[in-house]
Parts: sequence; structure tokens; C-alpha cells
Amino acid sequence: MTNTKDAHQPARSTTIRALRRLSPYLKPVRGRMIGSGAAVLGSMVAGLTIPLMIQRILDGPVATGDTTDLGWLIGVVGLLGAAEAMLFFTRRRLIAGPSTQVEAQLRDDLYHHLQRLPIAFHDRWQSGQLLSRAVSDLSTLRRFIAFAFIFLVVNSLTLVLGLVVLFVLNPMLGLISTACAAPLILISTLYESKYAVLARRAQDQNGDLATTVEESVLGIRVLKAFGRGPHLAASFARQAKELRRLELRKVHVVGLLWAAIIMLPEISIGGHLLYGSIGIANGTMTIGTLVGAVAVATYLRWPTDSIGWLLAEMNQAATAATRYWEVRDAEVTITDPPMPRNLPERARGHVRFENVRFAHPGSAEEVLRGVTLDVRPGETVALVGATGSGKTTLTALVGRLADVTGGRVTVDGVDVRDLALDELRTVVATAFEEPVLFSASVRENVALGAPHLTEADSDERVRQALQVAAAEEFVDKLPWGLDTRIGEQGLALSGGQRQRLALARAVVGRPSVLVLDDPLSALDVHTEAEVEHALRSVLRDVTSLVVAHRPSTVQLADRVALLVDGRIAAVGTHSDLLAGNAEYRRLLSTMDDEVRDEVVA
Repeated sequence: MTNTKDAHQPARSTTIRALRRLSPYLKPVRGRMIGSGAAVLGSMVAGLTIPLMIQRILDGPVATGDTTDLGWLIGVVGLLGAAEAMLFFTRRRLIAGPSTQVEAQLRDDLYHHLQRLPIAFHDRWQSGQLLSRAVSDLSTLRRFIAFAFIFLVVNSLTLVLGLVVLFVLNPMLGLISTACAAPLILISTLYESKYAVLARRAQDQNGDLATTVEESVLGIRVLKAFGRGPHLAASFARQAKELRRLELRKVHVVGLLWAAIIMLPEISIGGHLLYGSIGIANGTMTIGTLVGAVAVATYLRWPTDSIGWLLAEMNQAATAATRYWEVRDAEVTITDPPMPRNLPERARGHVRFENVRFAHPGSAEEVLRGVTLDVRPGETVALVGATGSGKTTLTALVGRLADVTGGRVTVDGVDVRDLALDELRTVVATAFEEPVLFSASVRENVALGAPHLTEADSDERVRQALQVAAAEEFVDKLPWGLDTRIGEQGLALSGGQRQRLALARAVVGRPSVLVLDDPLSALDVHTEAEVEHALRSVLRDVTSLVVAHRPSTVQLADRVALLVDGRIAAVGTHSDLLAGNAEYRRLLSTMDDEVRDEVVA
């Protein structure tokens, strides 16, 4: 399982590059982003102009006693204040829509990429880590785009503009402010690098915490049955405590940064007052100039104080972008071919495994070692073997849930890798050992297996599939029949009911090839007999591969293939293998014992 907490911390250049890679998402909205930046810059220019007007009032009407111009000067101050407020409002109106649009597009692209990634990727990654990237990390990026990015640029420009105003008022006052502002660069750089490391660790820890919560919710029955709730609660508390520790360290770093940033402007204002007071006493400076300079320095407090927080937000956003691209950069290894071939108009479902070899990514050990098997059209072949012999892996290759690492799998003579995925997965349907149901109605869960069904045909085909899976009776007893929402994972249903719905989903599309990965394992003996009876009519019309763990399931098949250590050890009818293969007899004896134990239980 991938644990990004121990991953190499990305270099600063890498994190900034991750933010730059967002530029294609910003292009469609860059006009409004520029407009938003211009609005906030205009508001700050208006704010910086007010101290100049104050200087004009103090050195003019107040100093001379001539109040002729006082009215219009005060009016200009009022207009500047109103303009500052309206421009701030305009900024928010301009940026709100584009930032959420970018977030939605990033999330949409991430979701679709996750759908295309191979099963092997999802086996390696914790679901909580993926969830935190799709939710909290993208929210962080939205905040950065809507607020921090714009203000980081504008506040920096405002600081420069404010220093220019101070130099215009009095060069020495400008030098005092510059001397206090210069250390900001060094201090910010020092603390920024520390914060970046802590931000990455905290975001990874947040992903681990989300995984624990998800597993606790989905596995609540197991936890209660074994009384392990307190154990997982203790694990959750440890992870939450670690997250709290990291967040407090972030607060500590930002606190030190802010302390320095807040102190420097205060020193600057003190310097202005000292130099200005002496200048006024000596007659080299007017009161208006000093008051105007102090007003400018005071106005620059927010741009100065915000630098530390904005840099922290930038680091957090850069880390979020890095985590986002870690998933988006994962290679999609199972794709449509450049020039897809077509199956015959009426697919026969002739499946062949030709010297098939398979090893999991990153593993040198092969799960399948040269499997050759011919499944004729309309034939049902049962795959039997001990745990780890490669049965499930072999069936996964037919629908390209995984790709062979050697040899090939063909359907009607066409390599499955040469077929478009949509066409292949219309022809090949799968019912898994672990039935996965979604928070939707019974109708929607079953119809998921036939995406091309029209609304008019949906009910009839769904009911036919439910009949095949011996599920129609219990579905009709549900409160709203086909419209009953079955809840997350269908946990309100029994295991057998869930598997029958999954089986109905597999047959509703009337595939040419049906892969049954031991879909009857959770059924009791009597219900299994009902489903098997219904399946016999279906299996006559399709080519079927059935992973079997029960003798009764084996007897559904026309032939049986025995897998041993990733190889086909024997192929034949059930009776032939039973008579002539000791390994097969031993395996069937084990199956009989398991069924007998279940019946007794």
C-alpha cells in the first residue's frame, strides 16, 4: 500500500513547477483573474492616495487657515474611500466564479483519470489518500487561486508603490521603510522552506486519517463483531494526535514569521516619528508630511503583515498541487489501441489463452506461467485450483482489467488489446466474488451492466436479469421494488442478495462472454441451487469462464481446467478428471468439506 508520508519531500523547484502546471486550467478564466487583480490593485492605489490628500489638507487649509479648498479635498477623500470599497467588492465578484470553475475542472479530470487507471494502481493506493487529494487539496488550490495568488502579487506591488510614495514625501522616510522591509525577504525565505516540509507531512497525515475513517465506516460490522472498535479508535487517536502535532508546528513556524513581519513595520513607524519629530522641530519637515508618511506606513501594515500568511498559503497550495499531479501523472497502462479492430457483427465469444504469462507490476514472480486454453463458443469452462493458483488473474485478462505480460488473449480471433475497451466490455461481462453495489436504486445498480439500454427497455431487461439471478422475488418485497435505494455497498441486504444483484448486473447486457469469479460464494446451499438452475439457461447461450469453489458449481461446466502454480495442469470433463486426476480429487474433497461445514453451521 502506498504511504506517501515517507515519500521524498519534493524540492522547492518541483512544488513551484506543480503550480505552474495549472496554467492550462487558468487560461479560460485569466481575463477575469486579471480583472480581479486590477480591481484590488486599484483599490490599494486609492487607499494609498488618501494619505497624500491628508498631507495636502494639513499643509494647506489646516496650516494656512484658508478653508476654501477644504470641502473638495474632504470630498476627494470620501470618493477615494468609496472607490476602494467598490473595487474590493468587484474583485470578489470577478474571481468567485472562475476559481470554483477551475476547482470543478481539476476534480472532474482527476475523477476521470482515476477511472482509467488500472486496478494495480488502486491496489497500491489508500482510498483516503485519493479522497484527500480530490477534496481538501483541491479546496486549498481554489483558495490560493481566488485569494492568496492575487494578493501575493498585488500586496507586493503595493509595498513597492508605498515605498515610492514615501520617497516622494521624503527620501529619508523612504530609506527608513526600505531598511525595515529588506529583512522580510531573508526571513520569509528561511521560514517558507520549513513550512513547506511541514505542510506536506500534514496533508499526507490528513490522507491517512481519512483512510482510517473510511475503513472504520465500511468495516463497522467487523469491528463490532470482534469488539475491535476501541483498538481502531486508539489507532485513530494516534493519527489524529500526530496530525495535531504537525498542525501546531505549522502554527509555530508561521507565528515566528508573523512576529518578525509585524515587528518590522512597527520599527519603521517608530523611525518615521523619530526622524519626523526632529525634522518638524528643526523646521525641515512639515506636520502634513509626517502625518502622511505615518498614514502610508500604517496602510502598508496589511500588505506587509499578510506576506507571511500568503507565503504559507502558497506553500500549502504548491504541496497540494504536487500531491494532485502525483495521481494525475500515474500512467494509464490499459488504453484503447490507436487503430481498434472490430469483432464480427454477431460475436461468437470464442476465447483463447495463448501461452499467457502475467506478473504484477514491479514483481519478478509470475502469477501465470504459460497458460494455453481454448474456450469454444457457447462452452462453459470452470477454473479450479488452490488459493493463489491464478484463477482470478486469468479471468481478469479477458476483459482487460489487467494486461498480459506475455502471450495473448483473443476473443473470436482478435487480440483483446486490439479492441476498443467499450466494445470489449460490452461483449465480456464479469460478476465478481465480492459484490460491489452503489448508493442507488436496484434498477440503477442492475442497469449499470448495460449502459446502452434505452429507458423504454430498461425495466423489462432488468427484470429478466433479476429472474435469471433468482433475485426478482426479494426485490419485489423491498419497500419500493426496483426504485428502492439499497444504500452504500448494499450493506442493508444479505450477502446472498448482494451477490444475486451483482449477477443480474452481469447478465443484463446479454454478453457473449460471461466471467463469473466465484459469484455464488455467499449464497446458502438452497439459494445457490436456485441461482444455478436459472444460470443453466443463460450459460447455454454464452461462453462462460467460472471460477469455482464448490463441487455443484463445477458441475455447471462442460469442461474443467485445473490450475496449479500458474499453469494448466489438466483439462477435461468433471467425471474424467475425477476418475483420472489425483490432484483434482483432492481439491474437490476439500471443497466438499467446506460445503459440509457450511451446511452444519
